[in-house]
Amino acid sequence: MEWANSILQGVLTGGLYALFAAGLSLIFGVMRLVNIAHGDLIVLAAYLALVVTQTLGVDPLTSLALVAPGMALIGYGLQRFLLNHTLGDDLLPPLLVTFGLSVIVQNGLLEVFTADSRRLQAGGLETAAWPVMPGLSVGALPALQFAVAVAVVGGLQLLFYKTAIGRAFRAVSDDAETAELVGLDNRHVFALAMALSLAIVAIAGVFLAVRANFDPSIGPARLIFGFEAVIIGGLGNLWGTLAGGIILGVAQAVGAKIDPGWQLLAGHIAFLAVLAFRPEGLFPRVRH
Repeated sequence: MEWANSILQGVLTGGLYALFAAGLSLIFGVMRLVNIAHGDLIVLAAYLALVVTQTLGVDPLTSLALVAPGMALIGYGLQRFLLNHTLGDDLLPPLLVTFGLSVIVQNGLLEVFTADSRRLQAGGLETAAWPVMPGLSVGALPALQFAVAVAVVGGLQLLFYKTAIGRAFRAVSDDAETAELVGLDNRHVFALAMALSLAIVAIAGVFLAVRANFDPSIGPARLIFGFEAVIIGGLGNLWGTLAGGIILGVAQAVGAKIDPGWQLLAGHIAFLAVLAFRPEGLFPRVRH
C-alpha cells in the first residue's frame, strides 16, 4: 500500500508539472518560441500572489482573480513589444532575449523581496485529505491542483478547436505568412498566445507558492520540470503535456521511495529514456 500511495502522490504532483508545462507547450505550438524565462515568470506570479494576499488579506486562490489578468497583461506586452521582434527562422534570438529576461526577473525579485524563502498559507486546504482505503489517502490540495491541470488542458484544447481565436492560433502556427495574407495580425495573435500562457503561469505560480517554499532563485528548476514534461509528452500536444507531467511525477515518487536522494534523479532518468527512444515524445502532435 505504501507503493500505491507513493505512485498516487506522484500522479497528483504531475498535475503541478503539467501546469508548469502547459504554457510552454502552448507558445511552442503557436509560434515555435522557447521561453527560457518561463520558470522565473512562474516565480514572479508567486510573488505577485504574495503581494495581493498580504495587501488585500485574501486567500491565495482568490488572489488569482488579480494575478492571472496581471500576468496576462505582462505576457501580452512582452510578446507585442519585445519578443515579436525576435521571431524568425533563427531560434537563437528568442533564446538569448528570454535568457536575458530570466536574469532581469530573477535579479529584480532578489532586489525587491531579498533571498528569503516565502510561502503562501491556504489554511485547512493544505492539510485536508480524503481516505480512499486503509493506508491510502488523497490530499485536498494535490487533488485540486490535478483537477485544475486537467481543466486547463481541456479548456485549451476546446479553445484551440472550437473558437475563433483557436482557429487563429492554428492558422499562424501552420503558416504565419499565409495567415497574414488573409487578414490576421500575427503580432496580435502571438501576443494573445503569450497572454494566455502567462495566465496559466499565474495558476502554476500560486499552486507552487502554496505547495512549497519559494525564493527568487528557483525559477530555472521549474523551467526544467516544465521542459521535461513537454518533451516527454510530445512538443505541441497539450494532453501529451499532462501525460508527461504525470510520468515525471510518478518517476520522482518511485525514485524517492527507493532512496530519498534519487527523487530528482529518477525524473531526469525517465526524461532521458524517453528522449533516447522517442525523441519526438510519447504523443507527438500530428499535423494534417
